[in-house]
Amino acid sequence: MSGLLAGKRLLVTGVITDASIAFSVAKIAQENGATVVLTGFGRMSLVERIAKRLPEPAPVIELDVTNQEHLDSLGSRVREHVDGLDGVVHSIGFAPQSALGGTFLETPWEDVAQALHVSTFSYKSLATACLPLMDQGGSIVGMTFDATKAYPLYDWMGVAKAGLESASRYLAMYLGKHGIRSNIVSAGPLRTMAAKSIPGFSDFEDAWTQRAPLGWELENPVPTAKAVCALLSDWFPATTGEMVHVDGGYHAIAA
Repeated sequence: MSGLLAGKRLLVTGVITDASIAFSVAKIAQENGATVVLTGFGRMSLVERIAKRLPEPAPVIELDVTNQEHLDSLGSRVREHVDGLDGVVHSIGFAPQSALGGTFLETPWEDVAQALHVSTFSYKSLATACLPLMDQGGSIVGMTFDATKAYPLYDWMGVAKAGLESASRYLAMYLGKHGIRSNIVSAGPLRTMAAKSIPGFSDFEDAWTQRAPLGWELENPVPTAKAVCALLSDWFPATTGEMVHVDGGYHAIAA
Protein backbone atom coordinates (compact mmCIF):
# COMPACT_ATOMS: atom_id res chain seq x y z
CA MET A 1 0.00 0.00 0.00
CA SER A 2 1.33 3.43 -0.94
CA GLY A 3 0.42 6.98 -0.02
CA LEU A 4 1.17 9.62 2.58
CA LEU A 5 -0.88 7.77 5.20
CA ALA A 6 -0.15 4.19 4.15
CA GLY A 7 -0.94 1.82 7.00
CA LYS A 8 -2.27 4.54 9.30
CA ARG A 9 -5.35 3.82 11.41
CA LEU A 10 -7.42 6.96 11.91
CA LEU A 11 -10.46 7.97 13.92
CA VAL A 12 -12.31 10.87 12.29
CA THR A 13 -15.10 12.69 14.13
CA GLY A 14 -17.53 15.27 12.82
CA VAL A 15 -18.78 13.85 9.54
CA ILE A 16 -22.34 15.08 9.01
CA THR A 17 -22.59 15.61 5.26
CA ASP A 18 -20.20 15.20 2.36
CA ALA A 19 -19.60 18.96 2.60
CA SER A 20 -18.04 18.48 6.05
CA ILE A 21 -14.34 19.12 6.44
CA ALA A 22 -14.19 15.77 8.22
CA PHE A 23 -15.63 13.97 5.19
CA SER A 24 -12.89 15.40 2.96
CA VAL A 25 -10.29 14.40 5.55
CA ALA A 26 -11.60 10.83 5.60
CA LYS A 27 -11.73 10.68 1.79
CA ILE A 28 -8.23 12.02 1.23
CA ALA A 29 -6.87 9.83 4.06
CA GLN A 30 -8.33 6.70 2.44
CA GLU A 31 -6.96 7.74 -0.95
CA ASN A 32 -3.54 7.96 0.70
CA GLY A 33 -3.63 4.50 2.25
CA ALA A 34 -5.27 5.02 5.65
CA THR A 35 -7.88 2.86 7.33
CA VAL A 36 -10.62 5.15 8.65
CA VAL A 37 -13.19 4.74 11.41
CA LEU A 38 -15.81 7.47 11.78
CA THR A 39 -17.85 8.67 14.73
CA GLY A 40 -21.30 10.20 14.57
CA PHE A 41 -23.72 11.81 16.96
CA GLY A 42 -27.47 12.21 16.80
CA ARG A 43 -28.37 11.62 13.18
CA MET A 44 -26.57 8.29 12.95
CA SER A 45 -28.48 7.03 9.91
CA LEU A 46 -27.36 10.14 8.00
CA VAL A 47 -23.72 9.66 8.99
CA GLU A 48 -23.85 5.99 8.02
CA ARG A 49 -25.29 6.92 4.64
CA ILE A 50 -22.60 9.56 4.07
CA ALA A 51 -19.91 7.04 5.09
CA LYS A 52 -20.89 4.88 2.13
CA ARG A 53 -19.88 7.71 -0.21
CA LEU A 54 -16.23 7.36 0.76
CA PRO A 55 -13.87 5.48 -1.57
CA GLU A 56 -14.12 2.62 0.95
CA PRO A 57 -17.22 2.46 3.17
CA ALA A 58 -16.10 3.25 6.73
CA PRO A 59 -17.56 1.90 9.97
CA VAL A 60 -19.39 4.45 12.11
CA ILE A 61 -19.33 4.51 15.92
CA GLU A 62 -21.78 6.57 17.94
CA LEU A 63 -20.00 9.12 20.11
CA ASP A 64 -21.42 11.90 22.24
CA VAL A 65 -18.29 13.59 23.56
CA THR A 66 -20.21 14.87 26.59
CA ASN A 67 -21.27 11.32 27.55
CA GLN A 68 -18.71 9.65 29.81
CA GLU A 69 -20.09 6.18 29.10
CA HIS A 70 -19.52 6.73 25.37
CA LEU A 71 -15.97 7.90 26.07
CA ASP A 72 -15.21 5.02 28.44
CA SER A 73 -16.33 2.45 25.88
CA LEU A 74 -14.77 4.14 22.86
CA GLY A 75 -11.58 2.10 22.97
CA SER A 76 -13.30 -1.26 22.91
CA ARG A 77 -15.68 -0.15 20.17
CA VAL A 78 -12.83 1.15 18.00
CA ARG A 79 -10.96 -2.15 18.50
CA GLU A 80 -13.87 -3.94 16.84
CA HIS A 81 -12.60 -2.39 13.59
CA VAL A 82 -8.87 -1.68 14.03
CA ASP A 83 -6.24 -2.89 16.50
CA GLY A 84 -5.13 0.60 17.48
CA LEU A 85 -4.91 4.20 16.30
CA ASP A 86 -2.19 6.33 14.75
CA GLY A 87 -4.26 9.48 14.41
CA VAL A 88 -7.40 11.20 15.66
CA VAL A 89 -9.30 14.10 14.07
CA HIS A 90 -11.41 16.31 16.33
CA SER A 91 -13.91 18.14 14.15
CA ILE A 92 -16.57 18.81 16.77
CA GLY A 93 -18.15 22.08 17.83
CA PHE A 94 -21.49 23.37 19.04
CA ALA A 95 -22.92 26.45 20.71
CA PRO A 96 -26.57 27.22 21.48
CA GLN A 97 -28.08 30.01 19.40
CA SER A 98 -28.04 32.32 22.43
CA ALA A 99 -24.23 32.10 22.40
CA LEU A 100 -23.99 33.45 18.84
CA GLY A 101 -25.28 36.41 16.90
CA GLY A 102 -24.33 39.48 18.94
CA THR A 103 -25.92 38.66 22.30
CA PHE A 104 -22.54 38.03 23.96
CA LEU A 105 -23.37 40.12 27.04
CA GLU A 106 -26.66 38.35 27.64
CA THR A 107 -25.72 34.69 27.09
CA PRO A 108 -26.44 32.67 30.26
CA TRP A 109 -23.73 30.54 31.81
CA GLU A 110 -25.61 27.31 31.10
CA ASP A 111 -25.36 27.94 27.36
CA VAL A 112 -21.73 29.06 27.59
CA ALA A 113 -20.94 25.91 29.58
CA GLN A 114 -22.49 23.73 26.89
CA ALA A 115 -20.44 25.45 24.18
CA LEU A 116 -17.24 24.99 26.17
CA HIS A 117 -18.01 21.35 27.00
CA VAL A 118 -18.73 20.33 23.42
CA SER A 119 -16.24 22.54 21.60
CA THR A 120 -13.30 22.80 24.01
CA PHE A 121 -13.20 20.22 26.80
CA SER A 122 -14.11 17.46 24.34
CA TYR A 123 -10.69 17.80 22.73
CA LYS A 124 -9.09 16.60 25.95
CA SER A 125 -11.85 14.04 26.50
CA LEU A 126 -11.37 12.52 23.05
CA ALA A 127 -7.60 12.49 23.41
CA THR A 128 -7.63 10.69 26.75
CA ALA A 129 -10.27 8.21 25.53
CA CYS A 130 -8.04 7.35 22.57
CA LEU A 131 -4.75 7.35 24.49
CA PRO A 132 -4.81 3.58 25.24
CA LEU A 133 -5.19 2.95 21.50
CA MET A 134 -2.14 5.06 20.61
CA ASP A 135 0.61 3.05 22.28
CA GLN A 136 2.88 3.62 19.27
CA GLY A 137 2.44 7.39 19.41
CA GLY A 138 0.64 9.35 16.74
CA SER A 139 -1.09 12.61 15.93
CA ILE A 140 -4.22 14.41 17.11
CA VAL A 141 -5.55 17.26 14.99
CA GLY A 142 -8.33 19.71 15.87
CA MET A 143 -10.20 22.32 13.84
CA THR A 144 -10.55 25.99 14.71
CA PHE A 145 -11.52 29.37 13.29
CA ASP A 146 -8.60 31.58 14.33
CA ALA A 147 -9.57 32.77 17.81
CA THR A 148 -6.72 35.25 18.23
CA LYS A 149 -9.24 37.87 17.06
CA ALA A 150 -12.83 38.70 17.99
CA TYR A 151 -15.31 38.36 15.14
CA PRO A 152 -18.74 40.04 15.16
CA LEU A 153 -21.50 37.51 15.85
CA TYR A 154 -19.12 34.57 16.57
CA ASP A 155 -19.23 35.46 20.25
CA TRP A 156 -18.93 32.55 22.72
CA MET A 157 -17.94 30.09 20.00
CA GLY A 158 -14.90 32.29 19.50
CA VAL A 159 -14.15 31.97 23.21
CA ALA A 160 -14.61 28.20 22.97
CA LYS A 161 -12.23 28.03 20.00
CA ALA A 162 -9.66 30.07 21.91
CA GLY A 163 -9.90 27.47 24.66
CA LEU A 164 -9.53 24.69 22.09
CA GLU A 165 -6.36 26.25 20.73
CA SER A 166 -4.95 26.53 24.24
CA ALA A 167 -6.04 22.98 25.11
CA SER A 168 -4.09 21.71 22.10
CA ARG A 169 -0.93 23.33 23.43
CA TYR A 170 -1.43 21.72 26.83
CA LEU A 171 -2.10 18.33 25.23
CA ALA A 172 1.10 18.80 23.24
CA MET A 173 2.92 19.29 26.54
CA TYR A 174 1.35 16.37 28.40
CA LEU A 175 1.16 13.84 25.55
CA GLY A 176 4.63 14.42 24.15
CA LYS A 177 6.06 11.74 26.45
CA HIS A 178 3.72 9.27 24.75
CA GLY A 179 5.02 10.27 21.32
CA ILE A 180 1.71 11.94 20.51
CA ARG A 181 1.56 15.28 18.70
CA SER A 182 -1.33 17.75 19.04
CA ASN A 183 -1.90 20.41 16.40
CA ILE A 184 -4.72 22.64 15.22
CA VAL A 185 -5.74 23.66 11.71
CA SER A 186 -7.35 27.08 11.38
CA ALA A 187 -9.50 27.11 8.26
CA GLY A 188 -11.08 30.05 6.54
CA PRO A 189 -14.88 30.12 6.32
CA LEU A 190 -16.43 27.15 4.54
CA ARG A 191 -20.10 26.57 3.74
CA THR A 192 -20.57 23.59 6.01
CA MET A 193 -23.69 22.73 7.98
CA ALA A 194 -22.01 24.10 11.11
CA ALA A 195 -21.24 27.40 9.40
CA LYS A 196 -24.82 27.83 8.27
CA SER A 197 -25.93 27.89 11.92
CA ILE A 198 -23.87 31.06 12.57
CA PRO A 199 -25.92 34.25 12.17
CA GLY A 200 -24.36 36.68 9.70
CA PHE A 201 -21.94 34.08 8.32
CA SER A 202 -22.02 35.81 4.93
CA ASP A 203 -20.04 38.69 6.50
CA PHE A 204 -17.12 36.27 7.00
CA GLU A 205 -17.45 35.02 3.44
CA ASP A 206 -17.26 38.47 1.89
CA ALA A 207 -14.18 39.47 3.88
CA TRP A 208 -12.24 36.33 2.95
CA THR A 209 -13.04 36.31 -0.74
CA GLN A 210 -12.01 39.97 -1.01
CA ARG A 211 -8.86 39.98 1.11
CA ALA A 212 -7.19 36.57 1.08
CA PRO A 213 -3.99 36.93 -1.01
CA LEU A 214 -4.39 33.47 -2.53
CA GLY A 215 -8.14 33.84 -2.86
CA TRP A 216 -10.57 31.64 -0.98
CA GLU A 217 -13.09 29.08 -2.19
CA LEU A 218 -16.01 28.95 0.21
CA GLU A 219 -17.19 25.53 -0.93
CA ASN A 220 -13.85 23.77 -1.23
CA PRO A 221 -12.77 21.95 1.95
CA VAL A 222 -9.97 20.06 0.17
CA PRO A 223 -7.07 22.46 1.03
CA THR A 224 -8.05 22.27 4.70
CA ALA A 225 -8.41 18.48 4.60
CA LYS A 226 -5.00 18.13 2.96
CA ALA A 227 -3.40 20.10 5.77
CA VAL A 228 -5.07 17.86 8.35
CA CYS A 229 -3.83 14.76 6.54
CA ALA A 230 -0.31 16.17 6.36
CA LEU A 231 -0.31 16.70 10.14
CA LEU A 232 -1.57 13.13 10.61
CA SER A 233 1.30 11.81 8.52
CA ASP A 234 4.92 11.18 9.45
CA TRP A 235 6.03 14.32 7.62
CA PHE A 236 5.67 16.53 10.73
CA PRO A 237 7.47 14.34 13.29
CA ALA A 238 8.72 17.22 15.46
CA THR A 239 5.77 19.62 15.16
CA THR A 240 3.34 19.85 18.05
CA GLY A 241 1.39 22.60 19.80
CA GLU A 242 1.15 24.39 16.46
CA MET A 243 -1.73 26.11 14.67
CA VAL A 244 -1.57 25.90 10.88
CA HIS A 245 -3.59 28.48 8.96
CA VAL A 246 -5.36 27.30 5.83
CA ASP A 247 -7.17 30.50 4.92
CA GLY A 248 -5.64 31.80 1.71
CA GLY A 249 -3.33 34.01 3.78
CA TYR A 250 -6.13 36.14 5.22
CA HIS A 251 -4.71 36.00 8.76
CA ALA A 252 -1.46 37.65 7.65
CA ILE A 253 -3.05 40.74 6.12
CA ALA A 254 -3.97 43.81 8.17
CA ALA A 255 -7.55 45.02 7.96
